[in-house]
Amino acid sequence: MKDLDIVIYGATGFTGRLCVDYLNSLQKDLKWAIAGRNEAKLNIVNSETGANVEVLVADSNDMAALEAITARAKVVLSTAGPFHRYGSNLVAACVKNATHYVDITGENFWVKGLIEKHHAEAAAKGVRIIPSCGFDSIPSDLGSYFSVTQINAPIKRIESFHSYQGDASGGTLETIFAMPELNLGDDLTDPFLLNPTGSTTPKMEKASRDGFGVAKKAEVNGFASPFIMAAANTRVVRRSSALLGERQEPYGADFVYQEFAYHPTRWRAIKGLLGLATMGLVVMTPLRKLVRPMLKQPGEGPSQEERDNGWFDCKFIVETESGDKYVSSISGDGDPGYKVTSKLVTQCALCLLEDSAKLPGGDAYGGVLTSASGLGRALIERLSKVGIRFDGPHKAEG
Repeated sequence: MKDLDIVIYGATGFTGRLCVDYLNSLQKDLKWAIAGRNEAKLNIVNSETGANVEVLVADSNDMAALEAITARAKVVLSTAGPFHRYGSNLVAACVKNATHYVDITGENFWVKGLIEKHHAEAAAKGVRIIPSCGFDSIPSDLGSYFSVTQINAPIKRIESFHSYQGDASGGTLETIFAMPELNLGDDLTDPFLLNPTGSTTPKMEKASRDGFGVAKKAEVNGFASPFIMAAANTRVVRRSSALLGERQEPYGADFVYQEFAYHPTRWRAIKGLLGLATMGLVVMTPLRKLVRPMLKQPGEGPSQEERDNGWFDCKFIVETESGDKYVSSISGDGDPGYKVTSKLVTQCALCLLEDSAKLPGGDAYGGVLTSASGLGRALIERLSKVGIRFDGPHKAEG
């Protein structure tokens, strides 16, 4: 008998605690709990946030404890990363016990493994396993979905352009710096890493390679350069397009999605490109062992003032198959890696719990999904009520 509506796993981490704070602030009539491996730290979070909910203890390697939690939970929200280290057993337990799941991972190589191991069983059970529900990758994924569904015409191409104020979380940095140790090979560069077999065309493959230049984009009055999160976000958007295509809701026959950083001037774009190249040099060489200790660690994050003063804005140029171009956007206030991410993933969990009748695909739909394919319009409606702004699409000028 599932007697818990939501369990927040990883509640003692920086973002996990923000999720506890946020869910508690909503004062919903729910029965929920917090979970993790350290009971003493969980009790401190419970007390200091005023949540006063049940505390559940489960190490990420304790399968019996994880199954005990998922047997009781309707939805699990996990912030315990890096997910390739701490997330696999939890997802397996959710699928076994028919528990919906959301997280904030940007680790596509790990999500690929989830698809291979669990998609078929989750689909058969109608269980929605939805990774990447934070700043990775909801602005890209849900913003694209919003644009396509508003235009209501076959789409040839979407380009997105991201700008934001805020720092990467300690957990995100830990994931980035761990990449070279994992020997991921083609998984790092495959544009369709998360796509179902047979869901691409030669035209899509040719046009979907990651870009590394600087370009003027008159439609959004700015310049594009490579975006650090594009390698994660683009794969998620392409999976959404493929999964929606399986439901006869395709974006377009040869749909192409690419993603960039947005800059108001060419010089800013060049500086962004050089900064990203420098970071790549550090991460992919032994320099990372020298630099990593000087940066934020998992569990560390910015002050309340810094979180409140952050923001994000993602603009989209949407081109239909007939050649018309539109501009749309998704934006919000708050540091994207912390304040926005905790809001997004918590609202995703609530969407699964409270909006089941509105979810795309119907009650029986499941699998390893995306925010667009698994939550869709219901999530857009929900986020629009809590300060996430969806604008457009407007016909592009010129």
